[in-house]
Amino acid sequence: MSADVNDAPNDAAPAERIEVARTIQADPAAVFAVLSDPQGHVAIDSSGMLMSADGDVVTAVDDTFVVHMDREALNDYPLGLYDVTIRIVTFEPDREIAWKIEGQLNIGHVYGYRLEPGEEPGTTIATSYYDWSDITPEWREAGIFPVISEGALRATLGILARTVQNA
Repeated sequence: MSADVNDAPNDAAPAERIEVARTIQADPAAVFAVLSDPQGHVAIDSSGMLMSADGDVVTAVDDTFVVHMDREALNDYPLGLYDVTIRIVTFEPDREIAWKIEGQLNIGHVYGYRLEPGEEPGTTIATSYYDWSDITPEWREAGIFPVISEGALRATLGILARTVQNA
């Protein structure tokens, strides 16, 4: 007798990572240029939380920049206006970039992008990911994860595509 998907136990742990992908009409270097620029992060944010950023374009693991945030955009946790430090944890030029949030909030979640050349010349398959599997117990108990939904990641990829194509 074959197992049915509906036979899976209901106590399975919920996913702690979201990944979404989209083809962008630009080469990986152009996409990476936006993702490695603090102002690019603000420009492509679909959540409404990123207000502005200070810092230089990142070029290596452990580079940092500051983002000025407004949590009222989500209205899920009473932080109001605050700053976070973005620390780069993965940096492979034109291939992958990922970061953790530090400073006032040391939560342990990771945001990132993997870039692959698309099937058509001059295109990129951009995969946005969000992983909260290593968040601290305090934040796990807050019950607000995932902070960013799959739909918001998809929307950010759409804004990224538009931003890169209009550059």
